[in-house]
Amino acid sequence: MEILAVGRMTAIQGDITRQKVDAIVNAANTTLLGGGGVDGAIHRAAGPELLAECRTLGGCSTGDAKITQGYQLPARFVIHTVGPVWHGGKQGEDELLANCYRNSLRLAASKGIHSIAFPCISTGVYRFPKERAAGIAVKTVGDCLKHLQDLEKVIFVCFGPDDLRIYQNILGKPEGQADEKR
Repeated sequence: MEILAVGRMTAIQGDITRQKVDAIVNAANTTLLGGGGVDGAIHRAAGPELLAECRTLGGCSTGDAKITQGYQLPARFVIHTVGPVWHGGKQGEDELLANCYRNSLRLAASKGIHSIAFPCISTGVYRFPKERAAGIAVKTVGDCLKHLQDLEKVIFVCFGPDDLRIYQNILGKPEGQADEKR
């Protein structure tokens, strides 16, 4: 497994449900009741208690975040955030995606979380361009970490090698900036 670490941010290829961190982030849908991709994998790995707790939360708006226990996961908590569906970039998708990271990190900080793992939010069935999404993720997390000194480790968990290469490329640039190919 290739790993690239820059400061407190790390990119790896792996399964987010197996990460030994305080919290993992779920790329959820607005109902928080499970779905496909990362969302479905997290719900399956956590067990039925996760769904039961999610039913009490009343859903979640795009860009917001809510927290539950981790149940059967190695992580103590799951932070659920709803990424935007890509509509060509003209409907505030970039800011909504940045809000997913900001709000997840604020929630983590409020719970005393020291390590967190993020999936590639919105790049699956929501069709957000992968390079653009990774650039937003790295920049937003980097900016937030300047103010969140207790957060010791942020892991970007990439499911496949292509996603990992994108994150490695961005993390290798000065200040985590993505190429401006928009």
